[in-house]
Amino acid sequence: MATVFPFAGHVLDETPMMLGEGPTFDPATGTAWWFNIVERELHELHFASGRKTVYALPFMGSALAKVSEHKQLIASDDGLFLRDTATGVLTLHAELEKDLPGNRSNDGRMHPCGALWIGTMGRKAETGAGSIYHVAKGIVTKLFAEVSIPNSICFSPDGATGYYVDTKVNKLMRVPLDAETGLPTGRAEVFIDSAGVEGGIDGSVCDAEGHIWNARWGIGAVDRYDTDGNHIARYEVPAGQTTCPAFIGPDASRLLVTSARENLDADALAANPQHGLTFDLGIDVKGRFEPLYRL
Repeated sequence: MATVFPFAGHVLDETPMMLGEGPTFDPATGTAWWFNIVERELHELHFASGRKTVYALPFMGSALAKVSEHKQLIASDDGLFLRDTATGVLTLHAELEKDLPGNRSNDGRMHPCGALWIGTMGRKAETGAGSIYHVAKGIVTKLFAEVSIPNSICFSPDGATGYYVDTKVNKLMRVPLDAETGLPTGRAEVFIDSAGVEGGIDGSVCDAEGHIWNARWGIGAVDRYDTDGNHIARYEVPAGQTTCPAFIGPDASRLLVTSARENLDADALAANPQHGLTFDLGIDVKGRFEPLYRL
């Protein structure tokens, strides 16, 4: 049985997100980035100054990777775009399901080799409408098809193991990878079976010890699993629909957690106005930073 820890953190950003997702941190600038997917926004928080900036997007972005000092890669419902951080100019990098206009991008994460894994899903979470792709230097390769809600994409520190989930199925999968390419070398198998258990497995990160930190949708918590899949800790978050964690701080020793207000009625929001806010979990972790996307 996992040890449950009450929330010991604080609100990092008070802007309510309809669907906060895809957080990441740039240690070079001390800046956190995340998306409000359905409202087509990219949020930037500079830690040292406390400066917060919100950028309107022409699409629903969901995942971001740093490319260079002045360039980012954004995954969206319109494809994969390079973004100039100085001007905001967006340039198409690669098509992503151009023939499926009813889909959008969702969870994604960088593999240590510099390739991106990105999931897609139907805009109404239609069963089996999405897939998970590998993107390397603009080349898009489908890895897993018939996914309803792709989430929990993360990788072991050595890059030899990948994880992902279909939140509708709620079974976290583990797959062996080629550490040099980020491509599977064998079949995926069930690593953590949460089918029928309360709460959905949402976004995850894998720390320097290989432990998985998972945002549990519907529970208001971040769960920690060891390398054998044992559920060793649950950290409560004061927002029921927790969506995705990210390691933050100069040494990746803190954990940011996004959340969502999507599908909550006025009564639920009045009872807990912290739904949809962005939090610092308030604990020390042994995190690691995301690698650059390699052009």
